[in-house]
Amino acid sequence: MREEFEKNFAERGEVGASVCVAIDAEPVVDLWGGVADRSSGRPWERDTVSVVFSTTKGVTSLCAHMLLGRGELDLAAPVANYWPGYAQRGKADTTVGMVLAHRAGVPLVAEPLSDGAFLDWAGMIAAIEAQEPVWAPGTRHGYHALTYGWLAGELVRRASGRSLGTFVREEIAGPLGLDLWLGLPEEVEPRVARMGYADPQPGDEQSRLAIVVATQPESVQAKMLGNTGNYMFGQDTGFDSRAGHAAEIGATGAITNARALAGMYAPLACGGTARGVTLVGPGQIPRMATTVSAGPDAMLFANSRFTYGFVPSIDNRHEPPGYRDSMILSADAFGHPGLGGGVGFASPANRMSFGYTMNAMGPGTALNPRGQSLVDAVYTSLGYTDSSAEVWR
Repeated sequence: MREEFEKNFAERGEVGASVCVAIDAEPVVDLWGGVADRSSGRPWERDTVSVVFSTTKGVTSLCAHMLLGRGELDLAAPVANYWPGYAQRGKADTTVGMVLAHRAGVPLVAEPLSDGAFLDWAGMIAAIEAQEPVWAPGTRHGYHALTYGWLAGELVRRASGRSLGTFVREEIAGPLGLDLWLGLPEEVEPRVARMGYADPQPGDEQSRLAIVVATQPESVQAKMLGNTGNYMFGQDTGFDSRAGHAAEIGATGAITNARALAGMYAPLACGGTARGVTLVGPGQIPRMATTVSAGPDAMLFANSRFTYGFVPSIDNRHEPPGYRDSMILSADAFGHPGLGGGVGFASPANRMSFGYTMNAMGPGTALNPRGQSLVDAVYTSLGYTDSSAEVWR
């Protein structure tokens, strides 16, 4: 693991990063290094945290599964049972399960959003209520890259009576002692790494998604990623701003590090309980790990796979250029990658949990060679004999 981590800096364009692996909830790898802020040269320290983009979806999905286990949510129930306003514009029959499986048909908000809209939870809920589905709910799957956070997060809020960030703090981060935030306190701000894009690396290729977003502004993909109220690119309202860090953005806005991601997934790798804290019952783990959506993705172009709220192993390496985004794990594992290449996941068969965070974002929506090399090293260390991952599927 250390050798591959060092190679990431020396050969693969890493700038600042952390990686952690836990077995039976005990860290066996805990590494960090590089630079947290390229403009100032501030080093990446043990307690540095960063925005982890869609790795956040694993946090939000865990909240939903905790409520499912308590009987406060039901996969088969209409979303409108908990959230009556959602029944507008042909969405009355959308179920909780459709939301978690990326089958709800609401991967975007079409109405132009004003600057800072993503920072206004109530405003985004109203916009989603008014949105007509892009496809009939339940008929196909497509990655809800940004709206997932409000779709699943509002279900958590309605069922629990607490905001998503409060639920995370009180039910997950607090009990497990994790440096994990959805809605960052101002006193933690000095520890946040600044995000940027990695320098181009040999073998990099643009995804079909990126090409369409750049060249077809009227496409649903461009609207999905472009209509964000300047969250993706804004100076004062973007993901790297103080206002963006303080907001509870359940699809992309968690701020944490590898140690905390491995700590969050540790109970899921160990039957639902770790360090005396039970998040879910052991009978819930198969539901979290079982694929329910698979095949061509209505939004990403490439093949995708989803469980209820998580991503299992996905191997698109044999697809044509532009369609190869992959995250190759063991067959039992589930978690979530994030834009630029970070990831957190659990492998119950190995009682292993994993986290990787970085601030030099690579291409694609899944893992790039930096993250995958670390995952490969874990499985090689655990005795898997093919580091190319062919035998893990």
